[in-house]
Amino acid sequence: MIEATIPVGSADELVMLLGASDQHLRRIRDSVPARISARDGKIHIRGDEQAVLQATEIIEKIKGAVVRDGSLSPEQVSQIIGQVTGGSTNGRIAPVDVRQTGRIIRPRTAGQAEFVEAIRNHDLVFCSGPAGTGKTFLAVATAIESLKQKQIGKIVLVRPAVEAGENLGFLPGDMQAKINPYLRPLLDALREMMDYEQVKRYMADDVIEVVPLAYMRGRTLNNAFIVMDEAQNTTVPQMKMFLTRMGLNSRVVVSGDPSQIDLPPHAKSGLIDAIGRLRHIEGFSHVVLTRDDIVRHRLVQEIVLAYEEGSRKKR
Repeated sequence: MIEATIPVGSADELVMLLGASDQHLRRIRDSVPARISARDGKIHIRGDEQAVLQATEIIEKIKGAVVRDGSLSPEQVSQIIGQVTGGSTNGRIAPVDVRQTGRIIRPRTAGQAEFVEAIRNHDLVFCSGPAGTGKTFLAVATAIESLKQKQIGKIVLVRPAVEAGENLGFLPGDMQAKINPYLRPLLDALREMMDYEQVKRYMADDVIEVVPLAYMRGRTLNNAFIVMDEAQNTTVPQMKMFLTRMGLNSRVVVSGDPSQIDLPPHAKSGLIDAIGRLRHIEGFSHVVLTRDDIVRHRLVQEIVLAYEEGSRKKR
């Protein structure tokens, strides 16, 4: 048994470190088998060496986040715990450089780190995984990084306009207004990383293009970074059409969630078909993310697990 102590500056800082009603502390205790208590302006950690080292690292990271951000969410605590206890390799991956405001985007899980590394080392990358694993966000971030570093001259963000049980004909507006909701997630990801005016300027200059998949037919895209989102909703002919748009000095990233296919029952998903067809091609990489890579609200992991278990029972 060994013991470690971490000094705390004030009572307010202690509350932020441990969380309201000690919710952060309980989460740490559930993840690391160490005794953790607070007294005399210090946090005391006691247990075997590995547990004490992990608990100390978690609390130090939480303390640093509180100092840096002034507050801490349960989701941030979960991410820190996962980084320390889950054997994440993302520390070896260089951050994604997307903007001049000083914001750094880092992969938060080992799976996300593998995804970013694959994009940097392959011209064609497929990423499959559940909602909330950062597939779209990281793909758009690496596209912006490539544009900023002048590795490519244009970004094309693509989505299939497949109705998830709704009917486009009943939506108000012209065709562009009907299609815009399908493209919104891609636009949201862009605006997370770039100023609104810069996005508008790039789109006006045709440096960034956000288009439905149907608009890709007949084109050849050279010197471009092409991202297809929600690829599970492509048919096999659509996927073939999309992939053959790839021109000289271009890179393609395709992402999707095979558990959320909105195609008619008889239609085979182009995402699933392509992963099988392309797996032996040189320059192709397929990264699989799991619920352990989910970085949204902590309940999303449990929601995904609940649906996975339901599907297994049906089978």
